[in-house]
Amino acid sequence: MGFRLSLLDQSPIADGKSAYQALQQTIALAEKAEEWGYHRFWVSEHHDTKLLAGVSPEVLVSHLLARTSRIRVGSGGVMLQHYSAYKVAENFNLLATLAPNRVDLGVGKAPGGLPLSTKALQFGRSEKTDFEEQLVLLKQFVDDDVPADHVLAGVGVDPAPPTKPEIFLLGASVASAELAGVQGVNYCFAKFINSDEVALKEAVTVFRAANPDGSLIIAVPVLAADTEEEARALAGEQKVVRVTLSTGVSVTLQTVEQAEEFARQAGVTDFEIEERVADIIVGTPQQVKVELVRLRATFDVDEFVIHTPVARQDARFRSVQLISEAILTVDVR
Repeated sequence: MGFRLSLLDQSPIADGKSAYQALQQTIALAEKAEEWGYHRFWVSEHHDTKLLAGVSPEVLVSHLLARTSRIRVGSGGVMLQHYSAYKVAENFNLLATLAPNRVDLGVGKAPGGLPLSTKALQFGRSEKTDFEEQLVLLKQFVDDDVPADHVLAGVGVDPAPPTKPEIFLLGASVASAELAGVQGVNYCFAKFINSDEVALKEAVTVFRAANPDGSLIIAVPVLAADTEEEARALAGEQKVVRVTLSTGVSVTLQTVEQAEEFARQAGVTDFEIEERVADIIVGTPQQVKVELVRLRATFDVDEFVIHTPVARQDARFRSVQLISEAILTVDVR
């Protein structure tokens, strides 16, 4: 039996290129992903960075739905802590009404930026709701199932789509997997953020125990090229940078400079930065296929979301095409 492949695109801005060009590449990649047989195409949310152009996934999702006809399109994801669950539900109900059975509503707990952008996004809000409460309320709004004793009972979420958007919680920990399982939403483990397979195994076990019928996806960093040498040269020394503040807050960022700026904006002088080489699946299409088959067998999953961690358009497109030719055109045993 084969497995599904999907894509996560962060609209990276290559050196010397503009945000406009980055977004045009995302649009072109979504169209090609549909042509090449990918199941989903997700776009991300990042704020106040010169490296990524995707700041509003719901807006970009709307445009991509209009430019494609079959592939599922969604957020990977909306950073729910910044927004009203009601408004997020309205946005995605509208998208799912415009494109029935094609919309994914992925949400995440991360800030998607530095403390100052978080402050700007939440500026003027009178209260801050716990993330779990937000997730519960979002699902209730989408399912039209707000309890009668809730202060918001009776409010309508329009429009009512022919098919509801699929809700995914995006995370990289056992705790997020447990939350998704308990709340009855689908789950995507971001292995490109946390490459610890022991944690992944536990997350899979916890999620499946709580929500055996839910969809489980693993998001993996993959870079394929015509030769292993070319793929490794393209991957270079990709790093994963994590900053942990003395307050207990811990976030993953793209550069050491961003990590230091995060701590500065948070007003914290006591912090630790961990920088490690990214654990990317690198090689020829057949080498990538072997590793994905191993992961599928190990964790019993039927779908991967591929994240290609390079900004060069030709390299990203070629990698996505090669993987589709190696895997999506044949049955994987």
